[in-house]
Amino acid sequence: MLYKRNNPQLNQHGELIHLLSTEGLSKDILTHILDTAQGFVSVSDREVKKVPLLRGKSVFNLFFENSTRTRTTFDIAATRLSADVYTLDIARSSASKGETLLDTIANLSAMAADIFVVRHSESGAPYLIAQHVAPHVHVVNAGDGRHAHPTQALLDMYTIRHYKKDFANLTVAIVGDVLHSRVARSDIHALTTLGCAEVRVVGPKTLVPADMAQMGVRVFNTLEEGIQGCDVVIMLRLQNERMSGALLPSSQEYFESFGLTPEKLQRAKPDAIVMHPGPINRGVEIDSAVVDGQQSVILPQVTFGIAVRMAVMSIVAGNEA
Repeated sequence: MLYKRNNPQLNQHGELIHLLSTEGLSKDILTHILDTAQGFVSVSDREVKKVPLLRGKSVFNLFFENSTRTRTTFDIAATRLSADVYTLDIARSSASKGETLLDTIANLSAMAADIFVVRHSESGAPYLIAQHVAPHVHVVNAGDGRHAHPTQALLDMYTIRHYKKDFANLTVAIVGDVLHSRVARSDIHALTTLGCAEVRVVGPKTLVPADMAQMGVRVFNTLEEGIQGCDVVIMLRLQNERMSGALLPSSQEYFESFGLTPEKLQRAKPDAIVMHPGPINRGVEIDSAVVDGQQSVILPQVTFGIAVRMAVMSIVAGNEA
C-alpha cells in the first residue's frame, strides 16, 4: 500500500482513483490524461455526442461554491460519457441547514454515487471526502479554496500542448493575482512536472506569495519584464471576492501596470499564445483587443476543458482502490 499511503490520489498500483491536485502526480499520469483527452475532443463534432464509458454510473456535482462554467463543463462531460448526472443545489440542501460535509457525503453515497465532483471554498475539502468514501467511489476536485484546481490546470496543459507540441523549450508566464489563485499553483506543479523550460510568476508584490521561488519559478514584479520572450502567457482573474484589505490601489491602476494590452504583448514571442481560466474581467486584467485577438486561445481552452474532464472521470472510474 505504498502508493496509497504516500498519495491519496493513487491506488496500490499507482493508478489514479481520485483527482485532488496536480501536485504529486507523475509525468506519465499527466501525459496519460492529456492523451486520453485527445481521443475525446472529436466527440464534440459527432452527430451523437456520446460514448458509453460511464453508462450506469452516477456522477454527483457538489458545488458548495459557485462556478457556472466549471459546473456546466463537468455536466456536459459526464453526460457525454453516458453517466447519470445529478447537480446538487447546495443553497437549498441540508448542508445549508447545518448538516456536516461528511454527513452530506454519506447520505449521497447511500444513493449509489460513483463519482463526486466537488468545489468548495475550504482548502482540503475534497481530500477529506476522499478519505471517507467507499473504495469504489471517486472524488474529483473542481477547485478548493486557494489550494488547487487540477482539471483547470490539465485543460491548460492540453491547450499548451495542442498549440506548442512540446513543453521542453517553453517559457511560460503566469500573470496576476497569484496569491488567491488555485489555478496558478496547479499550473506550476503541472508545468514543472511536464518539463517546461522556465515558469515565471508575474504580479505586484502584494499578490505574489513569498514561497513562489521555492516552487521552482522566477518571480517578476513588472509585466514587461515578466513576459519578455515568452511562448505562453496565462492571465489570471483578479479575485476581488477573496481579497481582504488594501492589496491593490484600484482596478484601473492594476490594469495600467499589469493589464495585458496588444502593445505589451509585443514583448512576448510573435507566436505566443494568450490564455485565461475565466471568467474574464475585460479592461482589468486583459484588454478586449487581446481577448478577441489572433493570439488568444481562451475559447479553445473551454472546448478542450470538456474533453479533459471526460478523460479524468473515465480514468478514475476505470481504476479501483
